[in-house]
Amino acid sequence: MKKQSIEQLQKTCTQLRRDVLRMVHAVQSGHPGAPLGCAEFFVALYFDQLRHNPDFKMDGKGEDIFFLSNGHLSAGWYSVLARSGYFPVSELKTFRKLNSRLQGHPATHEHLPGIRIASGSLGQGLSVALGAAQAKKIDQDDKLVYILMGDGELQEGQVWEAAMYAAHHKVDNLIATVDYNGQQIDGPTKKIMDLMNLKAKWEAFGWEVNEIKEGNDMKSVLEGLEKAKALTGKGKPVLNLLYTEMGYGVDFMVGTHKWHGSPPNDEQLAQALGQLEETLGDY
Repeated sequence: MKKQSIEQLQKTCTQLRRDVLRMVHAVQSGHPGAPLGCAEFFVALYFDQLRHNPDFKMDGKGEDIFFLSNGHLSAGWYSVLARSGYFPVSELKTFRKLNSRLQGHPATHEHLPGIRIASGSLGQGLSVALGAAQAKKIDQDDKLVYILMGDGELQEGQVWEAAMYAAHHKVDNLIATVDYNGQQIDGPTKKIMDLMNLKAKWEAFGWEVNEIKEGNDMKSVLEGLEKAKALTGKGKPVLNLLYTEMGYGVDFMVGTHKWHGSPPNDEQLAQALGQLEETLGDY
């Protein structure tokens, strides 16, 4: 895929945010907050960083592959997959509808291009990504495995079992990213179960930790992902701490857990879309 300018990438982010809001509004269900906050990550990954082929092959041999562990961010992922050519953009209008390939949480049964595992049962994705990364080593495939997790998801014990395994087995072709927005479905993570010093935790588990402090700034995200890539192949798994704002891009949604799983009503949608320019054309 041809490299795009930061301005072009940011326009794609704006369109992704419009897609997400329109998708969840249409069916009055879904999770808008975190996908809005991860727009820069999704776009930077699929339009700049990933060595991938929209002519989808399940085994992913010879290309970088991505897993979404926090599957409730599906609207954002579906948007970037469609916009990067995996399936028609028009299919976004079927999100969460009966017989749609675009399920509320990604699933493989519908054979949607880009989806390699069913996800959304939190805590499981890192284990899957580790298996894929080790398979690439066995196959002498030099491409990378990426995975995104939520910060609230780190309250699941399986994550830390996988983290310990990755360091022990020196799975250094893996780049994990934590969406560090400080929010989860019932409130701020500090109130629900404080994650405390995440950088120190992952380092104690033997990971190389890369902090991306401006997770909603495209230039910073691109630089952070480039740095993460440079850290691979050195005997340690790599973790990005991606500092984002839930609901970013819409003034009344930003920074609160209230939009974790709540769609906007008609008036709120109109207000939100008024803040986001239609840059690539609505589906």
